[in-house]
Amino acid sequence: MDYTDYGVCRLSVVPVRAAAADTSAQTTQLLFGEHYEVTEQTRDRAWLRIRIAYDQYEGWLDARQHHSVSREYFDYLNRTEFKITTDLTASILYNKSPIPILIGSIIPISSSELFKMEEQFAFNGDAKNLGQKREPEFLYKMAYKYLNAPYQGGGRGPFGIDASGFTQMVAKLCGYTLLRDVWQQANQGRAVKSFQERKMGDLFFFKDAEGRIVHTGIFQGGDKIIHASGRVRIDALTEAGIEDFDTKQLTYAFAHIRRILPD
Repeated sequence: MDYTDYGVCRLSVVPVRAAAADTSAQTTQLLFGEHYEVTEQTRDRAWLRIRIAYDQYEGWLDARQHHSVSREYFDYLNRTEFKITTDLTASILYNKSPIPILIGSIIPISSSELFKMEEQFAFNGDAKNLGQKREPEFLYKMAYKYLNAPYQGGGRGPFGIDASGFTQMVAKLCGYTLLRDVWQQANQGRAVKSFQERKMGDLFFFKDAEGRIVHTGIFQGGDKIIHASGRVRIDALTEAGIEDFDTKQLTYAFAHIRRILPD
């Protein structure tokens, strides 16, 4: 059924699924503070199809986890420079009730304080302005916070994350926007012509036997890469691809490099 509404995530982390069923695969997640447009609902109104404002990703949300907001407030969220949390975990007092939140959550408190708050928040953790761009050293500091996070398809948090979710969230924490899926990210930023021209912070992409882009990670210098494979881990990087530090086996075949940080 066609339907228009707007929402903002007011829970710690919420699954977004490929289809309108709990048994459907999780394709991404909403973190606290992320907002979205509702474009459709099932006949029983149990599921909502949403389009996430940050990356335009679409999927299905359990209607019981939807927090409706006005179009005016949605537009306000789009244009206001809020804070993004940099603590691995933190707590926010929302309408006088504590909620645990994860790194990368959006706190709707702006530095200008010129906002029309419909809700009440209190937050005392570490955060930065969402759009503030940071240097490679900060990127690695954020990436290392995810070390040993278990791999989870569609995950975007430190307790479950996939390869493109990892690169997207680290980039977001540094003030850069990446799309959600690995094949989308593979066309963003600027092309790096050769392996020899790689720089710290570059995104490396890897292919399967058919040449399809299936994996990504962040070059950390010293011929090492940090990526999500089984867990967020650091492995060796060669011109052939990723070499597992433990088994010395080639796990992913090198495809190309993209640069999102300034030269």
